[in-house]
Amino acid sequence: MLDATDFAIIDLLKKNARIGWRDIGEQVHLTGQAVGGRIRKMEELGLIKGYSAVLDDSKLGKAVTAFVTVYMKTTDHPEFHRFIKARSVVVEAHRISGDGCYLLKVKATSNEELNELLDALLKFGNYRVSLSIGTIKS
Repeated sequence: MLDATDFAIIDLLKKNARIGWRDIGEQVHLTGQAVGGRIRKMEELGLIKGYSAVLDDSKLGKAVTAFVTVYMKTTDHPEFHRFIKARSVVVEAHRISGDGCYLLKVKATSNEELNELLDALLKFGNYRVSLSIGTIKS
């Protein structure tokens, strides 16, 4: 079971995954070694899956963000999964309930790159596209 200190450690790591154990320890009133032990335990339990850098996609040339709802016309979902995993422009893919079968988050360099993906999606079904005009929270 996690306690309040574990949740405090998680919050600090979410804000800055590069923060040192000693620095965390100062804020949660533990030694750096004790913090390290707690973090290792959370990693072993699979609670902490990894660490990542948050990038500014617009500065990397990914100017178009789109949300694509896919309406499958085929039952070959494994082939669709392989298709999605092979496309770097698809940064998130979720199987959904309600309107549609899948929701994709796409980061493209241009409308042309988005259109290439959309044309290829037609093999699997129809889609609806919503373009992001600004990020409020990420």
